[in-house]
Amino acid sequence: MTTPKRYTITAALPYTNGPVHIGHLAGVYVPADIYARFQRIKGNEVAYICGSDEHGVPITIKAKKEGVTPQQVVDKYHAMIKASFKEFGISFDNYSRTSAKIHHDTASEFFKKLYEEGKFIEETNQQLYDAEANQFLADRFVVGTCPKCGFEESYGDQCENCGTSHNATDLINPKSAITGNTPSLKETKHWFLPLDQYEPFLREWILEGHKEDWKPNVYGQVKSWVDDGLRPRAVTRDLDWGIPVPVAGGEGKVLYVWFDAPIGYISSTKEWAAAKGIDWEPYWKDKDTKLLHFIGKDNIVFHCIIFPSMLKAEGSYVLPENVPANEFLNLEGNKISTSKNWAVWLHEYLEDFPGKQDVLRYTLTANAPESKDNDFTWKDFQARNNNELVAIFGNFINRVVVLTNKYYDGQVPSAGSFSDVDEDTLAMLQKYPQIISKSIERYRFREALVELMNLARLGNKYLADEEPWKVVKTDPDRVQTIMFIALQIASGLAVLCEPFLPFTAAKLKTILSFSTLDAPLNWDDIKTKNNLLPANHNIGKAELLFAKIEDEEVQQQLDKLQASKQANEAANKTVAPQKDTIGFDDFTKLDMRVGTILEATKVPKTKKLLQLKVDVGIDVRTIVSGIAESFSADEIIGQRVTVLCNLAPRTLRGVESQGMILMTDTPDGKLAFIEPENESVANGEQVS
Repeated sequence: MTTPKRYTITAALPYTNGPVHIGHLAGVYVPADIYARFQRIKGNEVAYICGSDEHGVPITIKAKKEGVTPQQVVDKYHAMIKASFKEFGISFDNYSRTSAKIHHDTASEFFKKLYEEGKFIEETNQQLYDAEANQFLADRFVVGTCPKCGFEESYGDQCENCGTSHNATDLINPKSAITGNTPSLKETKHWFLPLDQYEPFLREWILEGHKEDWKPNVYGQVKSWVDDGLRPRAVTRDLDWGIPVPVAGGEGKVLYVWFDAPIGYISSTKEWAAAKGIDWEPYWKDKDTKLLHFIGKDNIVFHCIIFPSMLKAEGSYVLPENVPANEFLNLEGNKISTSKNWAVWLHEYLEDFPGKQDVLRYTLTANAPESKDNDFTWKDFQARNNNELVAIFGNFINRVVVLTNKYYDGQVPSAGSFSDVDEDTLAMLQKYPQIISKSIERYRFREALVELMNLARLGNKYLADEEPWKVVKTDPDRVQTIMFIALQIASGLAVLCEPFLPFTAAKLKTILSFSTLDAPLNWDDIKTKNNLLPANHNIGKAELLFAKIEDEEVQQQLDKLQASKQANEAANKTVAPQKDTIGFDDFTKLDMRVGTILEATKVPKTKKLLQLKVDVGIDVRTIVSGIAESFSADEIIGQRVTVLCNLAPRTLRGVESQGMILMTDTPDGKLAFIEPENESVANGEQVS
């Protein structure tokens, strides 16, 4: 018997400045959970570790906006996130938090060890400072233009547009996120990790050692960073929220969140091991342990350059075997945005779709952004459920269980001699554990899920081809063999679906009465046994594994998103400031008259322009108006309008426009005509 392998699997610590959404799930937590569950089923030792990241500037910004303390913010969202993960079936062995004492102690000890061994550079330099707010502007307290891609709303620590990590002083045209002021430079002392000194190590470890087995997006980003030349990275910040710098001279400073957060994996492991009464160190310091970081692409630099350099500097830790980072998941064609409330929040999903955790797990895995950004749509969610889970997986299981109860009172029949089709079908079943394993081990979870569904398709095809409901009338002995094999496929699905669909697996195992088997079935049993469910074993009654999702349920979610979008636009809409003061004589020069649109045509090769013929009483004139995206040409014929008639003519796309239609915005952001309230007002009447 081989000794089980040991895996330390970490999932990125979620910021506790808001709930978890489907982008987080698809990018990090679902793939990590699939991998952890798979390794447990294989009999390996697993420590699946996570926790709330409760320090950093986003927390303090959230607290300022809500008028509460940072501790109140993290307490609120830590409880919400932890409960949502548990209900969703994310099987963390430990979910901790970085405000815990064990984490403060662990991070402080880690910093002091590197400090005492001279691994830091101590520098006094100039940092951005907001005099009005009376504080230095670390990370997200400052926004400006990204020095690499030119994005004008980059944060001080990272550009969300191109993913580049940088220092606040690198920003072009920086502005304080607190007051909006242009910051000044002020001297302050900080400690830096000299990443440039670890460049040879990083080149050998990653660029030479992991060129073939790391994902191209991860390897490429790391290579770009290293090739650009690494610079010392600050590990302390001038803030009052976080872990105090634990050495002399560190008063008023805290550990940089990207120094303290990854140490949270270690402290969470310590917390877990202490609760179990075991030693934590083998999970981080034994060379036979496989350390894996599951993250999103925005965290690649921190997990592949900064944290490994920290571990190398400390000297006693293993390095990550792989960092299978995913790309981003969009929502209905747009980027998921917490600030704009354009997201599907996990806690709300669990309320709206009770008992359907596996449907979301399935959809996010089937559409996972493993190699490129992907899009989640509610229509696809519905189709995946109805056309795949219900029609393929659920349909097969339901037919097998119903027929077994109908023909044999729920007892597994004895098989007779196997036909060539039977032999081939059983042989295919026995190949699936290895096929699925190979995909999971290479972090190709979408591919693995496709193969799982192919097994369900195999079962459906076998039943459809063998037609036991017909054969039972002429050859009941043959039907016993057919149903025996169909039950073996159902048993294989119950075991192999567990990493992907844990709630479904538990339900199916109950239906098939796994608890009464002489020994529990494991992953490798499927490769070798022809009698996963032996003859005379009693199964339970049929129970639907999945239920159809109706159009109304999907429409409710689409309506919720649209309402959220409109509310966000209304909340962020700014009223234009008053223009320069004019005299009464200036106002009287404006000749505004009531008119009627007689004709309307689209201006060729434009999106916005309509060419109008408008009767303004004194004449019929041509006006070009940018309203084509709000109104069709046909619907505005006969529309009463207000026209500024004495505006100097202007040629637009070759057409002379002889006036301007006056419009206004509605509360929902749409254009509306300014028309006379009294329909009897004639064309040409002046508006005053």
